[in-house]
Amino acid sequence: MKLLEATEKDIPLIQDLARRSWENAYADILSEEQMEYMLSEMYSETEIGNHLQNPDYHYYMIQDENTGSYEGFIGYQHHYEEKTTKLHRIYLVPESKGKGFGKIALQFLNDKVSENGDHRIILNVNKYNAARNFYESQGYEVYGEGIFDIGRGYVMDDYLMEFLIHK
Repeated sequence: MKLLEATEKDIPLIQDLARRSWENAYADILSEEQMEYMLSEMYSETEIGNHLQNPDYHYYMIQDENTGSYEGFIGYQHHYEEKTTKLHRIYLVPESKGKGFGKIALQFLNDKVSENGDHRIILNVNKYNAARNFYESQGYEVYGEGIFDIGRGYVMDDYLMEFLIHK
């Protein structure tokens, strides 16, 4: 597996991978209407383009070196809070889960966070998303909960998780 830094030319690929992973991960959690709304807001060309213009926000494509196929992506933002990087998104297509791509991507993130002087990684995960178990298996802990209004009467009901980088 390798991680390749994304550019504007990768926006359609990010959008496709997000849709494929969301249709699997959130099928039993979100209504189809909420999923469509969130994908259109969070993964619009404008939104991702704005992220890519921010020097602290990074997207990396997760590629299987054996097949050349893209298995997912990771998006994170250094210095989101003091000494803290926020993992905004990490998604894998369903057929690539369980192959170690997520673990490698999180280790890659740990290395990038250390290189940039942050000491903590935070993320939000839907309370009903099985990904929470994955994050806990990688050393993340729940430190809070939050309900976030995202518009059109929809909310995100999340656990707030953190991982502390030991220097």
